[in-house]
Amino acid sequence: MLVAGRRKDCSAAFRDWDREFFRGGGLAQLRELLATGVDALPDVPPEARWGAPIARPGKVVCIGLNYRDHAAETGAALPTEPLVFMKAANATVGPYDNVLIPRLSEKTDYEIELAVVIGRDARYVGSVEEASSYIAGYALANDVSERHFQKERGGQMTKGKSCDTFFPLGPFVATSDEIPDPLNLSMRLTVNGQTRQTASTGQMVFGPAVLVHYLSQFMTLEAGDVISTGTPAGVGLGRKPPEYLKAGDVMELAIEGLGEQRQVCADA
Repeated sequence: MLVAGRRKDCSAAFRDWDREFFRGGGLAQLRELLATGVDALPDVPPEARWGAPIARPGKVVCIGLNYRDHAAETGAALPTEPLVFMKAANATVGPYDNVLIPRLSEKTDYEIELAVVIGRDARYVGSVEEASSYIAGYALANDVSERHFQKERGGQMTKGKSCDTFFPLGPFVATSDEIPDPLNLSMRLTVNGQTRQTASTGQMVFGPAVLVHYLSQFMTLEAGDVISTGTPAGVGLGRKPPEYLKAGDVMELAIEGLGEQRQVCADA
């Protein structure tokens, strides 16, 4: 838990931030713990690794072409319904872990995204308004993608999205009450200090509540699942000529209210 910029060890109260935490009323218990004061909780050592703020999502559901400018840079029409694909849950890593360039990779790319964390099981949600109540909070994510695998090796997008380390998440989850308007957040990604993506989440075609409502008609969204809501323009694929990641490159990402990430690329 992050309190006033300090990481606090809550392992005496909770096993992890996972499906069982959310299903067991963990957020309410965490609020009670905060109300009693956190001074008694030990600090996490500053050298300790930052893990992903969701220990292992049950599933990661991704939305493609959900920013108008990104659709334009790829030459695609705006979708009339959300474009849905999956990302392997074990691609999830911490916000400062290395991103590994796959051995057969030719075109590894970056994508800054707003991640939505599901707080309770959502199935056939009745309305977009109701869908908001199923959102536990939001986090910063990097939907790393291998474009050659995704576009030129047959099959669907999942193959280019699911390589090890391809979903840095965090550094923390901000609860819904901390992010009153998820469609008014500035976002920025740089590679080696050069700005590549800068946008607002307000450019989304389908907002978070719309996505929760929509997806719940096709699958049960379980507590602890994550929806990655799409990326704005500026990806390596859209540059002229395209510019992809290589070992030694440094990505730095930030979304307003959701902290920052930093990843160094390395060969797998």
